Amino acid sequence: MPQDKGLVLIVEDEAHIADLERLYLTRDGFGVHVESDGRAGLAAVRRLRPVAIVLDLGLPGLDGVEFCRRLRDGGDWTPLLMVTARDEEADRIVGLELGADDYLTKPFSPRELAARVRTVLRRAAGPPGEPVLTIDALTLDPSRRSVHLDGRPVELTTTEFNLLAYLMRHPGQVFSRAQLQAHVWGYADYRDGRVVDVYVSQLRGKLRDASPIRTVRGVGYSADPT
Repeated sequence: MPQDKGLVLIVEDEAHIADLERLYLTRDGFGVHVESDGRAGLAAVRRLRPVAIVLDLGLPGLDGVEFCRRLRDGGDWTPLLMVTARDEEADRIVGLELGADDYLTKPFSPRELAARVRTVLRRAAGPPGEPVLTIDALTLDPSRRSVHLDGRPVELTTTEFNLLAYLMRHPGQVFSRAQLQAHVWGYADYRDGRVVDVYVSQLRGKLRDASPIRTVRGVGYSADPT
């Protein structure tokens, strides 16, 4: 199959897992490059400019958490799917707070991994030709993947952008956490609504008083003008 969907960087120190990920992503039409440690992975991001990154959190040396921190602190917002063998909520939340776009817990189906990568990239691309969205002093341009507040740019991760865009497309409409997971993440994990709360908190931190996101207690979230 021609590898015409772009290059995915896998940063994984377990060779058998990396081989499976490479196999299924290659079958899906992606080019794949593998690194086994965090420092080499960061260098590969700068050198190869992948369309997406599959990152193991439990790397030796420079671990996945520090990898993600350095990547985002450097202004690189390449879509990132993190993989962890640890099932504790805290590990997932830390990764998401640092700017990961999605996660999988080992063991996982390699078919699901490929599907998650496709979903993250599809969300990052957004629908073509969509008009600019505005609520008060906040503007969001889906085609340019840009957000401005009072004319000043606001840096958002891929998932922060997608969540804000979805809410702004439906002003005043209240969505449950499961509904937001289904529409923004492409799946709903009813045991893990906390993921949505993390991203809402991050958006509010970046938008401060201009955040249009309102909590509807016992239901979910909506985007409303002040």
